[in-house]
Amino acid sequence: MNIHEHQAKKILKNYGIPVSKGVVILKFDEIESKIKQLKSKKFVLKAQIHAGGRGKAGGIKLVKTLEELQKESDKMFGKVLVTHQTGPEGKKVKRLYIEEASDISKEFYLSCLIDRENSKIAFISSTEGGMDIEKIAIETPEKIITTKVELKNNLNEEDVEKIIKPFCFNKNQKKDAQELIQALFRILQEKDASLIEINPLILTKDEKLLCLDAKMNFDDNAIFRRPEILELRDLSEEDPTEVEASKNNLAYIKLNGSIGCMVNGAGLAMATMDIIKLYGEEPANFLDVGGGASKEQVSAAFKLILSDKNVKGILINIFGGIMRCDVLAQGVVDVAKEINLNIPLVVRLAGTNFKEGKVVLDQSGLKILSATDLNDAAKKIIKAIK
Repeated sequence: MNIHEHQAKKILKNYGIPVSKGVVILKFDEIESKIKQLKSKKFVLKAQIHAGGRGKAGGIKLVKTLEELQKESDKMFGKVLVTHQTGPEGKKVKRLYIEEASDISKEFYLSCLIDRENSKIAFISSTEGGMDIEKIAIETPEKIITTKVELKNNLNEEDVEKIIKPFCFNKNQKKDAQELIQALFRILQEKDASLIEINPLILTKDEKLLCLDAKMNFDDNAIFRRPEILELRDLSEEDPTEVEASKNNLAYIKLNGSIGCMVNGAGLAMATMDIIKLYGEEPANFLDVGGGASKEQVSAAFKLILSDKNVKGILINIFGGIMRCDVLAQGVVDVAKEINLNIPLVVRLAGTNFKEGKVVLDQSGLKILSATDLNDAAKKIIKAIK
């Protein structure tokens, strides 16, 4: 789960991490009253969307007067920002964040995230703050330092020294940096965050550390025990179909292809998407109904796929373990009849009750193509949509 910058900064502040003072604007007429809380004569106006690259898209503005602030805010409210992370459709700006401008001496990059491959926490530090870290990783990888640490209560002094080594801080700055990094480490554990990114972390003209921007992602599987984080969820920033999927405990991610996929198990779902691409087409979604999906969940999953107007055909690939193939088959048949399905449908069933499931499909009266294996299924759905 993602949250907005202003929400991430509030969490940082609660842990004693220095951030710029700012106010959130949800309505245009709030600006004049809320801006009185800030003491600076210059302000930074920031669009709040769940995507990076806002600055290049016109979503961050430095303003010097209240009149200019109101003018730029009026332009930014409702504007659709298109960045490298939003896709071509962009994201509409529905809230703003105004903060006191800072006098910047140096900019750095700092993040910590879960390294699942090594079961460790990775800290990434670089002197190239404010830049696209992905671009730096490709063009000048030597400027990025990764320090991997064990999951424990606190970092030892040696770990912290490795993390901040590229920054060449003086004695006082090192002390502040140590406290900041320990706090980030606690947030990652205590809030079940999967990523905390500070870009840029700055050194001000009076040689103080300050987090100028903040991004946080949280583990969806742990949200049930973090109600204070769930309260920060902004459904308007998420794809409506993905929101609907979460209500039915379905793992769904919308993609840009034309073949809808319904699969049980993340690994099998990835294999299904891969083989569709192998034969020259693109999947329209990732959809994992899980190992024990009910008839109602299958029905909801089928409707999610069909809500995508780009879908020209559907491939269902189920290996029955806990899930019974006949239950899935009946759910598919019921929804197909309910909506009068008029696009090709290929079904591959294997495992528990697959024979009974095949009977349900064969006796449905619907034009359903049966496949013997995944390779056969992919060939048939691609031929059918062409």
